[in-house]
Amino acid sequence: MTALAAAERAAPVFRPGRVLQSLRTAEPGFFGCAVALLFAATPLAFAAGIEARTFLGINVWIKPLKFELALIVYLLTLALFARWLPTGTTGRRWYRAYRLAVIAAIVAEMVWIGGAAMLGTASHFNRTPTGIVIYSAMGLGAILLTTPTAVYAWLIARNPATGLAPALKSSVVIGLGLVLPLTLATAGTMSSLATHAVGGAGTDAGGLPLMGWARDGGDLRVAHFFATHALHFIPAFGLVSAAFFGSANRLPVRIFATIYAGFVIWVFAEALAGRPFLPWIG
Repeated sequence: MTALAAAERAAPVFRPGRVLQSLRTAEPGFFGCAVALLFAATPLAFAAGIEARTFLGINVWIKPLKFELALIVYLLTLALFARWLPTGTTGRRWYRAYRLAVIAAIVAEMVWIGGAAMLGTASHFNRTPTGIVIYSAMGLGAILLTTPTAVYAWLIARNPATGLAPALKSSVVIGLGLVLPLTLATAGTMSSLATHAVGGAGTDAGGLPLMGWARDGGDLRVAHFFATHALHFIPAFGLVSAAFFGSANRLPVRIFATIYAGFVIWVFAEALAGRPFLPWIG
């Protein structure tokens, strides 16, 4: 064996192909949906590059493209966490039916958001007779596609064979578990108010770079963003906590999760009061 070959065997090598294959093996349905969305994002990106029409101050295709990318990240995260579900869960009949319903909700959401972009109209808070009916149905679909976080949190918490250290397992379970209640609170308020803007011009033009959040008033999408990404931020802290405070110490994770939930509530209250998030950036 050459020295180079020996070094390759001894050193861990990041292989994207193996990572993708592990995600596909753990949760083929969600992984496949993420890949399909990735391919669908290509024509959207092309359309955004050549389209001149705008809605609320930005290109009409930006919103469906952002939703598509967010759903790709979400689905791949679920596929990553699926490896810690109890053995055989993804092959059970109830789970396959549930997964199909979630994927159907995701497809329906993107068809509506993309269709609204094509028509140059609102996909959210659409007050036309047809829009009200479709938006109400999509609201139910949005709840359905968010529920896997709660299902995964429950199943992983009850699985004694995850192989995860206590701090990491707690961070995954808590991160997943916070998504649904925080998202229902933030998204539900936006739906009841029929807007994400509180004060300001109510347009995305001139918003915070990349995110588009308003800088001239409150924007409820800020709290909604951090609510939906609890499944990323809290497990990420779990990795840091395990390294610095010990893999068996769950207290730092619980403290951080409490602070994180408090932060979401704070930015939510700030938006309701009409105060922008990081208005000085950009």
